[in-house]
Amino acid sequence: MNALRGRVFAERHRSGRTDLAAVEMALRSGMHHAGAVALSELLQFAPPSADQRSLACGCGHQAHYVELRSKPVLSAVGEVRVSRPYYLCAHCHTGHFPTDGELDIENTELSPAVRRRQALVGQEAAFDHGRQQIKMLAGLEVTTKAVERTAEAIGGDIAKREQQEIQRAVQLDLPIVVGAPIPILYVQMDGTGVPVVKKETEGRKGKTEAQPAHTREAKLGCVFTQTGWDEEGYPIRAPDSTTYSGAIETAAEFGKRLYLEAWKRGWSRAEKKVVMGDGAEWIWNLAEVHFPGAVQIVDLYHARQHLWELARKLPPNHETSQKTWIRVHQKRLLDKGKIEKLVTAIRSIRSRYPEVAEKIRTEADYCERNAARMRYPKFRRQHLFVGSGGIEAGCKTVIGSRLKQSGMFWTVRGANAILTLRCCHLNGRFEDYWEARRAA
Repeated sequence: MNALRGRVFAERHRSGRTDLAAVEMALRSGMHHAGAVALSELLQFAPPSADQRSLACGCGHQAHYVELRSKPVLSAVGEVRVSRPYYLCAHCHTGHFPTDGELDIENTELSPAVRRRQALVGQEAAFDHGRQQIKMLAGLEVTTKAVERTAEAIGGDIAKREQQEIQRAVQLDLPIVVGAPIPILYVQMDGTGVPVVKKETEGRKGKTEAQPAHTREAKLGCVFTQTGWDEEGYPIRAPDSTTYSGAIETAAEFGKRLYLEAWKRGWSRAEKKVVMGDGAEWIWNLAEVHFPGAVQIVDLYHARQHLWELARKLPPNHETSQKTWIRVHQKRLLDKGKIEKLVTAIRSIRSRYPEVAEKIRTEADYCERNAARMRYPKFRRQHLFVGSGGIEAGCKTVIGSRLKQSGMFWTVRGANAILTLRCCHLNGRFEDYWEARRAA
């Protein structure tokens, strides 16, 4: 400290000013060094007493104390050394460091605090950006690969714990979530493509004819509540009530995942339950299996988009005619929930072009299949949302902003780990995870 004070005075005398930023960084470095020395002293464990020199080995035999061994560990205050007892099983030759498990540094040279920081920056942005953030904000030197490995390992561990919860949910072994009744609870779901490495798309067809796939679909669900509605009758989402769950997996697996999230949010206590989506068949199959009895609503804006896609293929192919067609069919039929008339109007269109005829049939079938889910005036009279903006925004903020940046290509395992970690953080459960680790 005296040396630092001397440098500060010398600099002030030489330049006539004090570089406060430099002083702050020097102080932080000095405090970290002192902290690392103190922490190293605290982590020097004594040999076990005579009655604790054996412990059970996984092979069924006993491992016996050999000696104290040390290893470096990067902590929040810099590198420290841990010296702890080492046990060896003479039968299977497996070594044991029980203290490592107690300190949560088993098979790693990174402390829990450092891994926590790496997980947070890893779920937020590109791994190299996270490395730079840790260096700038915490004064710790870590590699980009270390950030990647740690973030994916923590995300994988969270996913593993979630799978255990999902299995309990499948076996109807979930705890009852107590609390006040929830007036309206929404579940929304959608999917978006995530760029993956070539091996993850082998044998999969791409969107373009005769082209291989370059992405895998990540399914995302969100759950939120509604507080009421405004003076004009439009629904109001409860602030900070949205939570997410998602993964690259089959629809059947995703359905169980989303059911668990809805259960955590009080699905059993909801007085009115609503499921929303874009009309994809897998969404409504999951709604029937996991959310029976819920009000089902096709997102109005997706329905409008279907009409626009059809309008663009109808002659005469110019903007004025398209807008006229949309004004008649959207505002007079779709928006007013007159879906049967809309289906009749679409099927009455004739075209000699096979591609257009197929589009006409597809869109008519889409509307006919989802007619009961497109009664928008009825839903609005109940002051319900008719647009799935929550999940649309979620696909961009939860998945797109992290997993779909330029130049990114993921393995399914890596993408799922980061997506799970990101959902955990955005849902406000990251601290709960670390509490559970400490209690384990």
